[in-house]
Amino acid sequence: MRPALLAWALAALSVVSAGPVPAAKGAAAVPETAPEPVADAQDYTEFNGIKVPPLKEIQGDEFDQTIQDGYWWVKFYSPYCGHCKAIAPLWQTLYEFYYTSDPLEGRTTGDRPDLRSANSFQGYYNFHFASLNCVAFGDVCRDHSVNAWPTFLLYKDGKFVEKYSGGKKMEDFSSYVEEVLERIKPGSRPRDGVRVPKAGATKGYGGPPLNSQAKDKDTVAAAEKQNDKEGGAGTAPAAEKGKDKVTNEKGHRGGAEAPLAAAPLAAEKQPAKVAKEKDNGDAAEVAQPEAESETATTSAALAFETARNGKTIDPAKPQATPNPQGLSVPLTAESFQKLVTNSQDSWFIKFYVPWCGHCQHLAPNWAQMAKEMEGRLNIGEVNCDESPRLCKDAKVSGYPTIYFFRGGERVEYNGLRGLGDLISFADKAVDSDVKYVDADAFKQMEETEEVIFVYFFDHATTSEDFAALDRLTLSLIGHAKIVKTDSPALANRFKISTWPRLLVSRDGRPSYYNALAPKDMRDFRKVLTWMQSVWRPLVPELTASNAKDIMQGKYVVLGILTRKSPDEFLQSRRELKNAALEWMDKQTQLFQLERQELRDSKQLRIEEAEDRNDQRALRQAKSIVISITEDDFRKGVNFAWVDGVFWERWLRSTYGIDVSKGERVIINDEDNRRYWDRTDSGAFIVPSRTSILETLPRVVSHPPRLTPKSTIGTPTIKKSLSRSSSGYFKLDGKDGLLGVANGKAD
Repeated sequence: MRPALLAWALAALSVVSAGPVPAAKGAAAVPETAPEPVADAQDYTEFNGIKVPPLKEIQGDEFDQTIQDGYWWVKFYSPYCGHCKAIAPLWQTLYEFYYTSDPLEGRTTGDRPDLRSANSFQGYYNFHFASLNCVAFGDVCRDHSVNAWPTFLLYKDGKFVEKYSGGKKMEDFSSYVEEVLERIKPGSRPRDGVRVPKAGATKGYGGPPLNSQAKDKDTVAAAEKQNDKEGGAGTAPAAEKGKDKVTNEKGHRGGAEAPLAAAPLAAEKQPAKVAKEKDNGDAAEVAQPEAESETATTSAALAFETARNGKTIDPAKPQATPNPQGLSVPLTAESFQKLVTNSQDSWFIKFYVPWCGHCQHLAPNWAQMAKEMEGRLNIGEVNCDESPRLCKDAKVSGYPTIYFFRGGERVEYNGLRGLGDLISFADKAVDSDVKYVDADAFKQMEETEEVIFVYFFDHATTSEDFAALDRLTLSLIGHAKIVKTDSPALANRFKISTWPRLLVSRDGRPSYYNALAPKDMRDFRKVLTWMQSVWRPLVPELTASNAKDIMQGKYVVLGILTRKSPDEFLQSRRELKNAALEWMDKQTQLFQLERQELRDSKQLRIEEAEDRNDQRALRQAKSIVISITEDDFRKGVNFAWVDGVFWERWLRSTYGIDVSKGERVIINDEDNRRYWDRTDSGAFIVPSRTSILETLPRVVSHPPRLTPKSTIGTPTIKKSLSRSSSGYFKLDGKDGLLGVANGKAD
């Protein structure tokens, strides 16, 4: 049972957390029952008819000496880790493929190069593959900050270079190796990469790189050309020029052969199937090859070209209908690993205990939500009294805890627990894929979505770029939509001149992700951090789930509105939005002016020192760094609105405002427990850009030029919302925004 549980060990996070390991340096303290290392060949293997020595298994006390010379790409693994076992044959085949490759040709050849010469792969690049067992040599793994398995680290001449953070497919590994080899010997690698074999293969592909064929604008012709070269039994007839582009049922643009793109590369032999797509009344037919090798080649080529045309390569979809009975499925450690961890299915799961009051309150809404999601999304539940180890591995610290899982990754649900809130999140989770849009579709989306992330791509955008984009969708659920486009009209509107490019459109106002290097565009954490800073609307609705983020550390212009009069409500929101835009523009101008004044002051010092020929003063003047930022320049201001009817009691108790007497605006400073509700003339602040913009500068000045009111003694935001306490309103009711909406039993 212990190996099985360790194999899961937070596999929901795509990696297995490193557990306790022996401390004795270099000691091979492997338990007697430990299996042999999963990634290593103990005897010589054969690839393309060439004998290949065993993949280097580094001993702990030899690590520093082993990696001292050349480039070393090291896999840190555990023999108990399920992911490590799954990736072992891929790692071995990757090593064999490159070890026997001809560096002067950039591909594996059938002849036998002298593997001891300077023209062999290792001789030419001095690049090596190796593995290290973290169960046997845990001290080495700790020294190198390895806390999850498998981890892949690159070293050069004994010094750490970087951590590999890409995908775990053969193509992903090969793409990274090609990038490193190109850095070692610029110009030595094929521009389009190399064709890699499948994991476990004993023979590499010959011929030119596959990606170069995907560059053909007519992908059907490219596939046919490849089939002709390899003598495939099935061919893909070329569609008539100008008619090979179709649109599938989801609105993605792609080649006529898009139905084949999602097929597994290692498809079994089967009779040829014809996929038909129509475009303007014309049909393009594609025959699926019968032979396995041709199927893999053609499918990969079509998938590559389809990705370039905007449709990402999705994993094979499960055939079973999700949640067929509309029930929340009880999960144990064993069933969780089978149904959630080791599958690509999406699951919405609550972790609970029967004695928890919050869990009991959630139960009927959870059951009804499961019924509503019948046939659309799997719903599950884990009883932490019955499966304590599973809940511990999932880092459940309070009850209930709710996660959304997909493809081995997860995101926590922190919203309200009403039926409507749960269904709303589940609906967004089901519809969270990256869709292709053109200018017209984007315009329609802007009418309903306040925040839209837009990914601009062109013909040179690779499948790795699209894979990195897909990974972001899980974290965006419930926050914003993300789409992709190659529309010239949208590129012209947003002034896009380099591809790929990522921006966010908030009410039509763009903000750009400025890191343009391919490595930065694929850096999940870096991109997500930027997204989190801009994924709120310009004027969001203040709710229990976002109140802390909006209110803490900022001045907040809070419109207290009512939906009773739709026209007045829309007009008030429009005024708040216009006030926010004008304030942002004004603050940007003031910041730029302040920065320019500092630069001018520095230049005056330099010129004065030059006139006096004072070298010391000149050096001091030139060393002045203008490091002012907009955040440093002025304390931030957020804009938001709140439903004055729904949160009537909280607003009346905290700010003394009754929305039935008219819509109002307050300026709140939560950090100092104070707020302003009147203008300089003594009138109430109302939803008007004039009223707001005349008052706001007087509030944010230092010291404020208007007298504030205090909120001390009234319910306010607390840093911890995990425990209920007298004096705080309940967030799951209508009494207050800033309380225990996410109440959990510890």
